[in-house]
Amino acid sequence: MKKIFYITILTLITFSCEDVIDLDIPASDPKLVIDASINWLKGSSGNEQEIKLTLSAPYFDTEIPPANGANILVTDTNNSIFQFIEEGNSGVYKNNSFLPVLNGVYNLTINYNGEVYTATETLKTVSEIEYVEQNNDGGFSGEETELKAFFIDPEDEENYYFFEFTSDIPVIPSLEVYKDEFVNGNQIFGFYTEEELETGDIVTIRNYGISERFYDFMFILLQQNSESGGGPFETQPAAVRGNCFNQTNPDNFPLGYFRLSEVDEFSYTVE
Repeated sequence: MKKIFYITILTLITFSCEDVIDLDIPASDPKLVIDASINWLKGSSGNEQEIKLTLSAPYFDTEIPPANGANILVTDTNNSIFQFIEEGNSGVYKNNSFLPVLNGVYNLTINYNGEVYTATETLKTVSEIEYVEQNNDGGFSGEETELKAFFIDPEDEENYYFFEFTSDIPVIPSLEVYKDEFVNGNQIFGFYTEEELETGDIVTIRNYGISERFYDFMFILLQQNSESGGGPFETQPAAVRGNCFNQTNPDNFPLGYFRLSEVDEFSYTVE
């Protein structure tokens, strides 16, 4: 009986001890983060566009600071100039007169904090989503809802796709990238699976036409985070370099990407 008593006391002492550990996280100067995604939704004029600028923050910070006071211009090969104006101090810069041209080449110039950042990208086309198939017995458990969004890949050209699946239930959007290396000119599909989906839930499916370089960028980004169960909006193990460059101070490189895409959207109601 005494042995049991002693063990109980030792257990209570062990689990009642707490130590406060102060982590010394290395500090670094904030970097400019560029979210310059120009999306031309099929059937729309595409004239309303926005670019978001933020600053990188320490790991444990809960707020992301906006990058205010930047001068942002986008130009095309016809020398048309589109200026993006910041809304208040939001870090969101908008333009209401943008002219999207399929396969057009665009140049981004950002003047921020005395330094000039530039990028060049092509507005890529995308095929229309034709239909969606549903399977209610998917996943490893056999209890997940699987959706396949089918479309036809154009022949005799290299194509790259960025799929975004967003549901009306509180889960993180699913992002995937695809290329037509082995399926050129054939019917292919974007794939989505979610255990929590129920009949009547709505899934918004977006397919973006993207460049090969953005495909590589996003593929690495998704691979880094999939290993830990996260998504591309989590903190990355290492900085993934995009297509934006600091012309004034190359060592102070920005994060993020300048992308232009034609977008096809399909709204699907779960059966």
